[in-house]
Amino acid sequence: MASSALLTDRYEITMLQAALRDGTADRQCVFEVFARRLPGGRRFGVVAGTGRLLEEVENFRFGDEELRFLREHGSLDERTLAWLADYRFTGTITGYREGELYFPGSPILTVEGTFAEAVVLETLVLSILNYDSAVATAAARMAIAAGDRPLAEMGSRRAHERSAVAAARAAHIAGFGATSNLEAGRTWGIPTMGTAAHAWTLLHDSEEEAFRSQIDALGVDTTLLIDTYDISEGVATAVRVAGPGLGGVRIDSGDLPTVAADVRVQLDDLGARETRITVTSDLDEYAIAALAASPVDAYGVGTSLVTGSGTPTAGMVYKLVARQDDDGSWRSVAKASADKVSHGGRKSAFRVLRDGTATEEIVVVSDGFEPPDTPAAHPDSRALQTPLFADGRAVTDWTGPAGVRAAREHHARVIEEMPVRALALSRSEPAIPTTYRDAG
Repeated sequence: MASSALLTDRYEITMLQAALRDGTADRQCVFEVFARRLPGGRRFGVVAGTGRLLEEVENFRFGDEELRFLREHGSLDERTLAWLADYRFTGTITGYREGELYFPGSPILTVEGTFAEAVVLETLVLSILNYDSAVATAAARMAIAAGDRPLAEMGSRRAHERSAVAAARAAHIAGFGATSNLEAGRTWGIPTMGTAAHAWTLLHDSEEEAFRSQIDALGVDTTLLIDTYDISEGVATAVRVAGPGLGGVRIDSGDLPTVAADVRVQLDDLGARETRITVTSDLDEYAIAALAASPVDAYGVGTSLVTGSGTPTAGMVYKLVARQDDDGSWRSVAKASADKVSHGGRKSAFRVLRDGTATEEIVVVSDGFEPPDTPAAHPDSRALQTPLFADGRAVTDWTGPAGVRAAREHHARVIEEMPVRALALSRSEPAIPTTYRDAG
């Protein structure tokens, strides 16, 4: 795997060099990832990117090429370069499971190690979690709007080529059933889909010729794109060529509720009662919700999904919340600026459930290093944090295609815990409050 060590900001390395000089580099520290608020007036966020992050932390190594670049461009002394040459994160990472819901103040990720080891991971952590969680949150809202109708991610051409793979992964965790992106299928085991674009129809001398060729290649269960020319003529041609057993048609333009209704009537009149209707065309959660009463069978979503549906970042931050003094005692630390107040101290998080419905997020703050005992502290809650990285290695349960499947299953369970108000799409306060409590 390629090194991820330079996927970082320069100030991480300059802080490291200064800490090595003044003797603070080896102080044990606790860093925490959290969001001060949910952007866009959303009622919950979805944690995504954790499995990707853990793999990249394993690959955060400074090889010859990375060190050569830093030697030439980083203004680093030889001591710092030697330290980087031996770098491997040996601390621990705990956090919310991927697919979990989070709220303002939720300690989504806790990174523990020396200052030097942990500080250099900040940019990588935030880069992955902020993007993936933004996409997953948008995807979850779209899945809520779609109900039982399947969703496919189709946004590769609207994102950076690597972001497109990450977006497909995040969307799948949050409820999308398939992706158009083949690399996402290969890397993460996500089902892939796709048949033909308008260029296929335009390539042929007639729409009928294009449809016949596609059916010859893919069979009658394929989905024909019917809006290259006249939609009504496209439907008639599709059924004439494929017969009433045609698998599906796709609509990518027009007033979708009206067009979908007309197409459904026409298909039924032609005997193609089981032919599925898929709609695409710049959908977001609101457009999907507006189609709830329409005879639509599936949705394909692109631009809005891979850009977080107007919220392209989750707004998470990576902050030092506790450090060890020279005498071995622990000190809570926190930023105290007026509009960016943080809560210092090592934290444990629990979700209170009443009759299976979430009512509150409790964050227990400890001045010491050890978290409180979970069952004794909150018998009506479930713990939200789990070990993710230790002994220089990621916990394999959360990585690779198996980790994606586990995250998808976990998300499906926890979304069911939310109160009904959490499922609304309108701007509002978080669906449940976050309450801070002292460990004592």
